[in-house]
Amino acid sequence: MTRLIESKDLYQLHSVTSPVLSPNGKEAIFVRTEMNDRDNTYYGYLYHINLETKEITQWTHLKERILNIKWSPDARYVSFLATRSKKNQLYILPTRGGEAQCLTNFMYGLTNYEWSPNSESIWFSANVEEDKEFTDMATKINPKRPDVYEVSGMRYKLNGMGLLAKNRHSQIGSIDILTQRITRFTNDTFDYHFAALSNDGTKLVYAVNRADEEQRDHDFSSPLYIVDIETKEETLITDMQGYFGEAYFSLDDRYVAFVGSPLEPFKNAAHAEVYIYDVKEQYYYSLTAAMDLPVGDYQTADVQQGAVAPGVVWCDDNALYFQMSSMGDTRLYYATLDGAIYPATPENEHVYGYDVNHDAIHAIATISDSTHIGELYALNISTGEREQLTRFNTAFEKEVTIVEPEAFNFTNDAGELVFGWLMKPAAYEDGKQYPLLLNIHGGPHMMYGNTFIHEMQLFAAKGYGVVYVNPRGSHGYSQAFVNGCRNDYGGGDYRDLMQAVDIVLEENPWIDEHRLAVTGGSYGGFMTNWIVGHTNRFKVAATQRSISNWTSFYGVSDIGYYFTEWQIGSDMTDVNKLWAHSPLKYAEKVETPLLILHSEQDYRCPIEQAEQFYMTLKSMGKTTKFVRFPRANHDLSRTGLPNLRQERLKQLVVWFEKYL
Repeated sequence: MTRLIESKDLYQLHSVTSPVLSPNGKEAIFVRTEMNDRDNTYYGYLYHINLETKEITQWTHLKERILNIKWSPDARYVSFLATRSKKNQLYILPTRGGEAQCLTNFMYGLTNYEWSPNSESIWFSANVEEDKEFTDMATKINPKRPDVYEVSGMRYKLNGMGLLAKNRHSQIGSIDILTQRITRFTNDTFDYHFAALSNDGTKLVYAVNRADEEQRDHDFSSPLYIVDIETKEETLITDMQGYFGEAYFSLDDRYVAFVGSPLEPFKNAAHAEVYIYDVKEQYYYSLTAAMDLPVGDYQTADVQQGAVAPGVVWCDDNALYFQMSSMGDTRLYYATLDGAIYPATPENEHVYGYDVNHDAIHAIATISDSTHIGELYALNISTGEREQLTRFNTAFEKEVTIVEPEAFNFTNDAGELVFGWLMKPAAYEDGKQYPLLLNIHGGPHMMYGNTFIHEMQLFAAKGYGVVYVNPRGSHGYSQAFVNGCRNDYGGGDYRDLMQAVDIVLEENPWIDEHRLAVTGGSYGGFMTNWIVGHTNRFKVAATQRSISNWTSFYGVSDIGYYFTEWQIGSDMTDVNKLWAHSPLKYAEKVETPLLILHSEQDYRCPIEQAEQFYMTLKSMGKTTKFVRFPRANHDLSRTGLPNLRQERLKQLVVWFEKYL
């Protein structure tokens, strides 16, 4: 007999991520991360696997977070970033025995790094204060005599970081492995972000925007340069408006693949693309534009801790692999420089980490699907064969009842195909009726799909049917579809969601149409607020990290002034338009009992959005409850403190049970 999933089962889940092949392709390393109840934090551990014998060995045991793992080119070391004094410091570990050695003690930790081809040094980028070195101590602040914080630009705070230091900049340097001597490569008042090191060790790629602060308020370029290490001569790759921060040299250094999305004409709804820059001829082109799909992983999930895919993996001078999100799947794709692109992994799954051998056939990947949390696999891309290498979650998956979602689709009023999934209650019995929960993703340019989501399984375990949909505006579909909600929040996207509910009610008589619930976070929270102000069909609702008032969001969010213009199509010169798209305007029409959950350190959708909505509803005599989460930001549901993540789920369950 299996049991039903509980909120506390978050502590039972193992997140298997970051697979990296050894230089000879016969070994691999990966990370296993877990939530620790006693210490109320996350711990990650480095593992090694011999791909011939399949023997797995745990290589680190310290209670730290581990990320960005790499092999040295000579395979003598593996390196990783681990938390020390809450900052990510660089460690190296001998692969044939010995203890991990910490190479850095930087005041603000490291952000990115790469081994030199001869394995004698490591290049990195890290934040440093002006007129100081990486290893200097941070400027001490007397808590009894606080300084003022002067603001002159518009981008001065960031979710997860708070107020940004004005005299701190990302700079590039290198560290000698033998002597541990650190050398500065850049040293000025601009932010340099290390992106790639050539295979012959003579060139770097970095991103730097040298516009002044006032210009940067409306300059969203991240110019990429190839730099000769000896002469420091720069060659511009691209300076178009948009985000371009990931770069990868081909094996012969003739090409640089870089990933990014142009700002125009779709703003932050634009598909990310793989571009190829010819170093010799000095031009670039988009390799993936014709696919009309986004490069990267846009899945909404809650169990893959620290999952960061490697981006582009070159296999030879003409072939490369990368992720794309497509109709609820995140798949690995193979491409050649002439534009041929093929899926390398099957449908109905989520490939969230990978590395590919230089033979372009053998690979390792971390893969999840709707009923499996995620494990490491060995793949033969040519034959389609695969072998499961880890089973950290197998015992748990056998212990509990896991519901397999049923995919469905429909044509919306714009003639577009909309995809969704419906889960029956875990203890479903024929002839009985059950309540239904509509769960709405954030973004809005993210997607639901074929990956394991603990939250969905929990609600199914509590006796709810669960429906989740990718309305217009979701990623994983055509550029026109992704752009479909811009300038129309609460319009076509709202109709898509209501149509989805209509369809599952019509086709599934086991759903009790009088017991409907709705919830969502971020954009999903906005939409929850919008829904309860425009229909009373839902008996209960819960809004999370939401937007209620665009006129205040514009000035208080870390992205407010440009996100509002990009998504709503207006700024403060047209307050009427912002107000028309604000759920707060329709508060008087709300009849649905509404739970409001919000993090106190949320800089993306600041807590004042929740405060406004709560106070307005309360003053009107509406049924509502407001729960504040301390020491939590916009990412609470995915990376927040474990006890708060569990409490969030408990609050939702109790609220829904009260009214359904």
